[in-house]
Amino acid sequence: MSKFFMLFLCFSIFYNLTFGQNYYVLNGVVVDENNEALAGALVVLHPSKKGAVTDELGKFTISELQADNYVIEISFIGYNTYTDSLEIISNQTFNAQLQVANLNLHEVIITDNYVEKRKKEESLNIEIVNDNYLKQNLGGSLMNSLERLPGVSTLDIGSGQSKPVIRGLGFNRVVVVENNIKHEAQQWGSDHGLEIDQYAVDNVEIIKGPSSLMYGSDAIGGVIDMKNRILPTKNSFGGAVNLTGKSNNDLLGTSLSLYGRKDWFFVNLRTTFIDYGDYKVPTDSVDIYSYRAALYKNHLRNTAGYEKNVHLNFGIIQNGFQSRFYVSSVNSKSGFFANAHGLEPRNVDTELHDKSSRDVNYPYHKVNHFKVINTTQYQWEKSKLEFDLGFQRNFRQERSQYVSHGYMPPVFPDTLDFDSDLEREFDKFVYSGNLKLYHQFSEKTKLVFGMNSEFQNNRIDGRGFIIPAYKQYTVGGFVFARHNFSLKSGIQLGLRYDYGNIKIVDYYDWFPSPVKENGNKPEEYLQRAESINRNFSNISWSVGYNFNPENWSIKANVGKSFRMPIAKELAANGVNYHSFSYEVGDSELSPEISYQFDAGLEYHSKKLAIGATPFVNYFSNYTYLNPTAEHDRLYGNGNQVFYYTESEVIRYGGEIHAHYELLKNVQLGIIGEYVYSEQLSGEKKGFTLPFSPPASAIFNVKYQKRKLEFIKNAYFSFDYRITASQNNIVPPEEPTDGFQLINIGFGGDFSMGKQNVNISMQVQNLLNTKYFNHTSYYRLINVPEPGRNFIVNISIPFSGKFEHQ
Repeated sequence: MSKFFMLFLCFSIFYNLTFGQNYYVLNGVVVDENNEALAGALVVLHPSKKGAVTDELGKFTISELQADNYVIEISFIGYNTYTDSLEIISNQTFNAQLQVANLNLHEVIITDNYVEKRKKEESLNIEIVNDNYLKQNLGGSLMNSLERLPGVSTLDIGSGQSKPVIRGLGFNRVVVVENNIKHEAQQWGSDHGLEIDQYAVDNVEIIKGPSSLMYGSDAIGGVIDMKNRILPTKNSFGGAVNLTGKSNNDLLGTSLSLYGRKDWFFVNLRTTFIDYGDYKVPTDSVDIYSYRAALYKNHLRNTAGYEKNVHLNFGIIQNGFQSRFYVSSVNSKSGFFANAHGLEPRNVDTELHDKSSRDVNYPYHKVNHFKVINTTQYQWEKSKLEFDLGFQRNFRQERSQYVSHGYMPPVFPDTLDFDSDLEREFDKFVYSGNLKLYHQFSEKTKLVFGMNSEFQNNRIDGRGFIIPAYKQYTVGGFVFARHNFSLKSGIQLGLRYDYGNIKIVDYYDWFPSPVKENGNKPEEYLQRAESINRNFSNISWSVGYNFNPENWSIKANVGKSFRMPIAKELAANGVNYHSFSYEVGDSELSPEISYQFDAGLEYHSKKLAIGATPFVNYFSNYTYLNPTAEHDRLYGNGNQVFYYTESEVIRYGGEIHAHYELLKNVQLGIIGEYVYSEQLSGEKKGFTLPFSPPASAIFNVKYQKRKLEFIKNAYFSFDYRITASQNNIVPPEEPTDGFQLINIGFGGDFSMGKQNVNISMQVQNLLNTKYFNHTSYYRLINVPEPGRNFIVNISIPFSGKFEHQ
């Protein structure tokens, strides 16, 4: 590693000394249709990829430009992208006036050139949002902030633990990518969140549908791709202070970011601190198995916690060369609902828990996710090379008071090498590498070669067992080609090969259990998991087509995806307290094979935008937890037993979305989604899959105005969400009633002297409706979703320029 670093450093210095000669400066001003300055417009010069963002006066500066012919592109949310040719042979000025764009399909889309180009070229259906959208829809976690998007939902347990679900697929079927590296944690667990600071994300791209071709195994359901694309302008500094408050769990949060750039070097630092109490639900009691537990002041006791995060981002920027480093540490501690975590509900010390709504007692979990990433790009003529390296360590501990179950000793022995209150520990080390080579053969044809490789080493500890320790290695290579028949149509083809190996370590109980043998009952340390060593390989492919005539966008994609089984599916054998189940794996499981057809049809004009994105998905062997009528009495408290099993499955559905400009500043919209799943084989043939999301729709009214009295970019949003009942279940799963919710949001930019302040406010569940989410594990014990929640987010940006020397 040290040799590689020295080689990389020498290369960087050589490149800077040899090719870093720049000559001219381009200045300009960008205004709107009323000749008012547009602050925050993106200005990009092609093919150099150099750019800038306009300041409060609409001014921009791009320096270090060589004499050449360029194409300048200027974009701003809600305006048509401005494009023109430009020859630079000296320092010069270029001014532009932007015109209001046709109505966009979603008000959340970033309408710069990157997004327009990305949506036109990608044959899968995608959504792209920026930090403004995240502020306006801030939830308890990053995924809660994204679940308003069509086709995106969450698997929830509590107010801040949620997992991404795309079109009904989640867990290890959705890949989360942060700055080009696949985010690896304990994503198999229902209560394990993303461990990602949503304040540190400025751009999120959601790809709906199988994406194994570019992202490898696990992307069989889709991708959540998060990037920090924004670079500071040359010789600038600044930052922002974000303040957040939420009424439901008395959350107080702050996030401070600082950035600076001097010539070719930049640095960005962010710290985040969040503290919250027990969240409130619109009921005074819940049913735990056969026992009704009273709730003190509607608080779900012991669901408080905190989050402390640090992010450092620095790098080198040169013409044709860029290298960025990301270092982050995300730390959290939060309690588990005390009445439902492996404890007898009648024995919970309610007096202790109800003294304060902000303390965290047993049971709780602590997580630290440390990450180091380097992304490097080198571009010359018609080619570009991208190289990514990543290291991650996910360290997670679950702690609770020792309680004897089954044949566990009544008193915990003092001879073991772990604490009595250490229920479970997972210590995961991940090493990742990506390599991509882009080559533009002609104006119409582009080819991409790529490789991905990853090594995982996951260790376990503690008195409880659910999955064994394991080591996993994966590697894959792909080739991807795109050919444009014209400016309006193009085809893309891809082929990929994957290989994976997983080695699972055997596990024995730390306490003996009696075994009946020839009429006797000798005691043995029972084996919970066997040693497993399995290899997997597969070929994936994809074919897509895009056609974009005038105001229409038509796309179609067909492909095959692959996912190798994970350690939990192969070798689980223990109680999952978070989902109130006992889970058992199957060492003979086959890798999942999926075939999917995606389509998209969209129309947009100045007043109307409407679209539909249907899909059909076939699994020859879908793996899922099959609920049974069995109950475990040996290791838990009578939890229902679930077995991992395979089944042939057909899935279909899609999303619809439409927006209409009723008045100049008033937009009406609807977003709807539907997924249907059916098992075509196995003992549950004819039934759906567990935790299948019901159909839902959002009816929206939004008012937006660039300037309203003393408020800039003012908005008011009203959402009426209707969710159907879910009666299409897998026995012994229970059906869930439908519900309706009202959410509102409003805010804008306020000027206080020379200081700009952005304020976003929401009221979620305005009527304090009691309802149950079918994809929430807490519904199994009749815990409703959080009640009314007032949310305020205040962002105070600041910036300046370094003095020229």
